[in-house]
Amino acid sequence: MSSEVQTPQLFPDLIPLTGEYDIDQAHSSIGFSIRHAMVTNVRGSFRDFAGGLVLDGERPEQSRAWFDVALVSIDTSNRVRDAHLRTADFFDVERHPVMSFRSTAVRELGGDAYGVTGDLTLNGTTHSVSTDVEFNGWAVDPAGDERIGFEGCATLFRSRWGLTWNSALEAGGMLLGDKVKVHFGLAALRRPATPL
Repeated sequence: MSSEVQTPQLFPDLIPLTGEYDIDQAHSSIGFSIRHAMVTNVRGSFRDFAGGLVLDGERPEQSRAWFDVALVSIDTSNRVRDAHLRTADFFDVERHPVMSFRSTAVRELGGDAYGVTGDLTLNGTTHSVSTDVEFNGWAVDPAGDERIGFEGCATLFRSRWGLTWNSALEAGGMLLGDKVKVHFGLAALRRPATPL
């Protein structure tokens, strides 16, 4: 076995991107899907959210990200269902209006893939979650803003956060599944450098 100490691998294409970024809500999405009546998936999204990230291109493991989602903005294309989801049966938006995520660790998976672990707070409860994230690239848009993009998907079990409402089906089984797939595509704009 070689006794040589390996130098950490740097990713020169990310180093110039080091800086602080704000999520561009107009060009980002946070959505979810859940099994309904054991035969199909119902999909929805959140229309109001904010967040940002600090990207360290030389030491990606030092990067961090966060976001806050206004749960009242849930949209499943059904007003009656959305109203129910806002009640104490589910999100209880009057008592817990925000779902938040704060990253606690970032690891390189190879290529453009990264693993992100963080604390997800929902319904007054916080649990650690992990997701694989793909870096989609960097660009300067027509307005001259520098933007980067990421996308990923996480699998959650809603019962961990106390979201246990359900209804039994006559043929057996339950109306709603416990597993929820959260998928996101995030564009972020670099903050202007602070003048010295």
